[in-house]
Amino acid sequence: MLAIDTNVLVRFLTGDDPEEAATARELFAREQIRIAKTVLLEAECVLRSAYGFEPGAIRDSLKRTISLANECSGRRSPGRLKRDGVAAHGITLADALHLTSTPPGGEFASFERAFIGRAKRAGAANVRDLS
Repeated sequence: MLAIDTNVLVRFLTGDDPEEAATARELFAREQIRIAKTVLLEAECVLRSAYGFEPGAIRDSLKRTISLANECSGRRSPGRLKRDGVAAHGITLADALHLTSTPPGGEFASFERAFIGRAKRAGAANVRDLS
């Protein structure tokens, strides 16, 4: 099971970076993907504000994507990360929620190298750098 960051989902949906989009498509084709509610929420905001997608297009894109992804309903508390580590290493609440949505035994993947480094320093295990 691989939980993904918003940037992976956005690349999958927009294809705006051909190399990262290809990696995202490969992940969706070969891995069991977990998309957290927080990732869907942030993706909606990014697609609307940064890409100018219309609400109907966003809804349809996310709905199609969710039907492709193998979802699990496991939830974990953001408290799993060291509380001091989250603030000290600059991890936002949204990113902390993304990380802690990773199911037990799963991995979390992101194209954002700096975020992966912060997550590891904060005590997150099983994070994968896709960059």
